[in-house]
Amino acid sequence: MTALAILVLHGPNLNLLGGREPEIYGKTTLQDIEDDLKLDAVQLGVELRFLQSNHEGILVDAVHTAAMTCRGLLINPAAYTHTSVALRDAIAAAGLPTVEVHLSNIYRRESFRHFSYIAPVAIGQISGFGAQSYRLGLRALVTYLSTSDANT
Repeated sequence: MTALAILVLHGPNLNLLGGREPEIYGKTTLQDIEDDLKLDAVQLGVELRFLQSNHEGILVDAVHTAAMTCRGLLINPAAYTHTSVALRDAIAAAGLPTVEVHLSNIYRRESFRHFSYIAPVAIGQISGFGAQSYRLGLRALVTYLSTSDANT
C-alpha cells in the first residue's frame, strides 16, 4: 500500500461539469478540478487516484478496492448522497477516513438534498465552495491522516 494514496471519487453527472447548470455548479470542468487537486497533491506529498462514474456499483467496487490500496477517500457522491445505502455501506465497511464534498451547499437547496447517507460514515463534509470544496476536503483529509499517523 502506498504511504498516502487517496481515492477521489466523483459520482453521477459530474462528468458534465462546466456545462451543466453553471448557475449552481459553476463553469469549472471535472478535469479542471482534477488538475488543481494534482497540483495540491504534489505540495501535500500524496498520491491521488481518480474515478468518475454514473453507475453506483462501479463506485461501490472502487471503495472496496480502495480499502486495500488507499489510506483515505475524498468523495463527491452527487445524487447518490441522498439515495445510496449501498455506497454508504461500502464506505463504512472499508473503514477508510472519508471526506464528503459538494460543489453547492446542499442545505440551501431542495429539501430532498438536505439528507446525506454518507455524512454519518465520513469524518467530515465540506459543501458550498464550488470547486474549492474539493481542495479544502483534500487538505482536511491529509491533515487528518497526518495527525492520525502521529498518534499511532
